[in-house]
Order: sequence, then C-alpha cells, then structure tokens
Amino acid sequence: MSSSTYPVHVEARLDDRLSRWLWLVKWLLAIPHYLVLIVLWVAYAVLSVVAFVAILVTGRYPRAVFDFNVGVLRWSWRVAYYAYGALGTDQYPPFTFDDVPDYPARLNIDYPAHLSRGLVLVKWWLLALPQYLVVGLFVGGGLWAGSTALNGDRGPEQGLGLIGVLVTVAAVVLLFTGRYPQSLFDLVLGLNRWVLRVAAYASLMTDVYPPFRLDMGGPEPVASVLDVSPGPGGGTTPTEVQTPTTQTPPTQSPAGETPTGETPTGQQTPSAPPPGARRSTGSVVLAVVGGLVIVLGLGGMGLGVTAVAVDAAQRDGAGYLMSPTRTVGSPGYAVVSESLSWGSTSENVPRALLGRVRVDATSGDGGPVFIGIARTADVSGYLGQVSRSELTGVVDGKPTYVQRIGSAAPAAAPGRMGFWVASDQGLGTRSLRWRPHSGDWTVVLMRPSGARGPVASVSAGATLPWVAPVGWTVAVGGLLVLVLGVVLLLAGVSGRPRRRQAPDPISPA
Repeated sequence: MSSSTYPVHVEARLDDRLSRWLWLVKWLLAIPHYLVLIVLWVAYAVLSVVAFVAILVTGRYPRAVFDFNVGVLRWSWRVAYYAYGALGTDQYPPFTFDDVPDYPARLNIDYPAHLSRGLVLVKWWLLALPQYLVVGLFVGGGLWAGSTALNGDRGPEQGLGLIGVLVTVAAVVLLFTGRYPQSLFDLVLGLNRWVLRVAAYASLMTDVYPPFRLDMGGPEPVASVLDVSPGPGGGTTPTEVQTPTTQTPPTQSPAGETPTGETPTGQQTPSAPPPGARRSTGSVVLAVVGGLVIVLGLGGMGLGVTAVAVDAAQRDGAGYLMSPTRTVGSPGYAVVSESLSWGSTSENVPRALLGRVRVDATSGDGGPVFIGIARTADVSGYLGQVSRSELTGVVDGKPTYVQRIGSAAPAAAPGRMGFWVASDQGLGTRSLRWRPHSGDWTVVLMRPSGARGPVASVSAGATLPWVAPVGWTVAVGGLLVLVLGVVLLLAGVSGRPRRRQAPDPISPA
C-alpha cells in the first residue's frame, strides 16, 4: 500500500498572539484532561488487543474501535499541543474525540481497507524497534500525552526529551519577547509528527512504515513514503514511492473555476476528508465511564490475586502467615511489646480476623529463651521497676524501642509467675500460641533466669482465615467489574455516531 501522503495526517498552526505567562500554569489547567486521558489510555490498550485479534483473524481493523482509538490519539495531540508538547496555542482543548476543524491542532488517520494478518504479529515490536529508538530521543520521559501510545496504559510522564528541551527554549523566548520563533515551532511540530506516525503504526492502524524523515512546518507534506506491506510469498517488501514534495497549483477551467483535486498534469491531489461522524455526548461519557470501570476492575483483580498469591506462598505448614524474622534485644531485663487490645473498644481488631496468633523466638546467643503473653496490668506489676525495652515498631527492617529505666531486678524468674495465659521457654526455637481474648495484652521476651540482656530472633503471625476467601471474592468481583467496563466501553465505542452535514454548495445566482 502506498499513497502520496502518509496515512497519519498531523497539522497545526501557531497562534498569532500567545500569552507570555500562561504556559507557566498550563500544567494545572490541563489536569482535567490528564485525568480523563489516563482512563482513555487504559481503554485504548484494551481495544488495541481487541483490534490485534480482529486483524489476525479477519485482516480488518474494526471500524468502531479504530474511530475510538484515533479519537484518543487526537485528544492527546490537542492536549500536548496546548501544553508542553508544543505550547503552540492558548486555546483550551475541547473534551471530544472528534476532529474540530477550527482548533489549531488536528490529527486524522486514513482508515485501512485491509491490513496484513502476518505483519500484525511483528510490526508493533520488531519492525518498530528502530523507530522506538529515535522516538525515545524525541520524547524521552517528557510531559507529552501522546507518548503513552508507545508505553501501554501509562499516563503523561515527567522529564525532558528533545521535544521537551525545545519547548522549554520556546517558552523562555516567549516569556521575554512575546513571540514563538517560527523556525523553532516548525522543528517541534516535525518531531511531534514523527512521534504520532510511529504511535499510529505501533497501534496497528496502518501497514505503511513511518518514514525516517523530519517533515517540519504546519501543513501536511506530500512526499515519499515507505511501504512495508506483504510482498510476493507473504514477506514484507519495503518500497519507496516518490511523489512531489510540493503541490502544483491547480489549473483554471475555461470559466475561471478550479477543478477539484486536479493538477495540470492530471495527477490527483489529496482532497479534503469528507464530513466525519460526531459522537454523541452520551457515547463519549459511556466510553469514559467504561474505561474508568475497567481500571477499577483491573485494580480489584490485581488486589485479589495478590492476596491469594501471598496466602499461598507465605502460609507455613501449620497454617500461619508469619512476618519476617527480626533480631530484638534489650540492655535491660526484658523486651516487651506495646499493649495489644481486642474486644474492648470499637477501634480494636475483631478476634475473628486474626484467628490464632503465634510468636516464635530463638535465642541469639545459643542459650535458653522465655516468651510469654499476659494481661498488660499483670506485666506492669511484674516489671514496673525493672529496666526494659518496649518494642514500638520496625523502620527500614530495624526494630525501634522506647527504653524504660528501672532500679530493680525482676522479683522472680518469669517462668515462676502464674499470670501468663500462654508461654514457652527452653533451648532452640520456642513458640507461643494463643487465641486472642478481649482485654489489653503484652508479649514479653526474657532470659528464663531473669538475667539482663535478652537477645532473640523473633517472628510473629496469625492464621488470618479470611485472606484466601476474601482474595478470591475480590478477584472474581474485579473480573465481573472488568467485564462490565468492557461492555460499557464497547457500547460507547460502537454507538451510532451523528453524521456532520457537509455544507450545501452555493448555487450560482
């Protein structure tokens, strides 16, 4: 397939008068568009997969999906042109998929009657790799909404590529002189035109390979294009088709009228596209809502699947989900936890969520270790005048403490006290198992003799019986929401558009 112009038509005109300072706040003004585009690009990615399958099976890009994806690219290009992809206009972008003839930035893509079934398997990753390297230099991580086409469902990013650097220069010049250098604008537009061509090719919208050529300036050029389409035997044969780089002025008819689309040599020049289809507000809203629902569904599925995977991978043979092992110790006589409360106030964690609790402790010096749990009041009475370390949390993998200074040693060895509801002591790894009860509780780590300096490797966990069932429920619920989002999206995309009426020809008087 070849044509006198590349099937991706990118045009723009520079505003005659641009504000010196408005570009400083366009990042803020464009936020509503960015929020919508994040959702639309998720939908774009989903529908591109649908298009991939359709092309592979039928050789055709579904027209409704094509129109929607072109609309997303067009919307992104208008926002980029207004904001930091060009800063070429101060006219706020419209919230629409449709081509707006009077907006300074426009994008149209010719609908392909047929696409190669074999080429669709390789063009978006293998054949496009050289183009990705070039485009990567242009956009870098720049604040350019259209670059999302090359990065899946990612939204606008921060950073500077060549386009970002040039636009920054233009912004500074605009601030001090009040004008945008025309030559700089032509270069910025040429770079954006290159990027959009690659984006459309990578999105399977054409089989015509993007030319390695910088077409600068506002009007769409007429020049040679590189045709990468199935050749003899099913392979791909690049063919360069040379066409004039400038358009020949049309000839005048005997009556002084200009024949449409003819040059003196009889060649056909590209004619203006016919009046397009304008989607109703309801269809646009439905598509946006569908994309948002898809995001929610994917998030729910991801959260649910993650919970199920963690439950399967981290649960030990005894059915406990255990924390990583940390080394804790104290220069005093004991390491105690903060008070743990269950069932006494509305802020407490219900016991049913925890199931059974287990704390494992292994002495750090090879000697015996004691671990026990008791009511906080009993522990306070036992260790009230004893130096100890209160474990308050873990920061960057290291335990944090509050040191409690005391003046006395424990009145007796911990194992002799009768207030423990669960305890264990001895050599090796000792395990404390306990089912939570209402009240305030404290876990205590000591040496069995009650001597100073207890040190141990400790891990804690619980059975958490709800994790797997809730994970599966959330995952299935997310899948259902995802299906609903796809239905809404397809309904919005396939909704019957309103045709724009072409202006009636002016009849001669």
